[in-house]
Amino acid sequence: MSVEVMFYHLLHKPLEAALPQLLLKCLERDWKVVIQTGSEERCNALDAHLWTFADDSFLPHGTKTDGFAEQQPIYLTSEQDNPNAADVRFLVDRADPPSLKDYKRAIYIFDGNDQTALEEARRRWKEAKSEGFEIAYWQQTQVGGWEKKA
Repeated sequence: MSVEVMFYHLLHKPLEAALPQLLLKCLERDWKVVIQTGSEERCNALDAHLWTFADDSFLPHGTKTDGFAEQQPIYLTSEQDNPNAADVRFLVDRADPPSLKDYKRAIYIFDGNDQTALEEARRRWKEAKSEGFEIAYWQQTQVGGWEKKA
């Protein structure tokens, strides 16, 4: 089975608004998730955010400081590890990915207002294509939804 590599281009709403909705869809499918951030500080900030992103909801998750990594439905890290045997890997803040061949899906989320992030996403697209992965590109709409562009 080929890995699906998806690129989500943020334009109108920040990662903190977009990520929880994508994570909820993964949990609805009973997929385990690992989120790799570009720094430990960002990992800690997302950890706090996922507990409070909505008044009536939270996303169950953990980090290495919480322990029981293998039991976490969503695991946050700034490293290339996969201790919860995730099906889906999210890569945010230009995180350097590990090999993606063992995942069902890999999702790059990048800020379209950051030229360096755009260039990095283009490079990752070319890498994924050269590895033979199935590739899709989604662009954020004005209201924060997603429109498939490629």
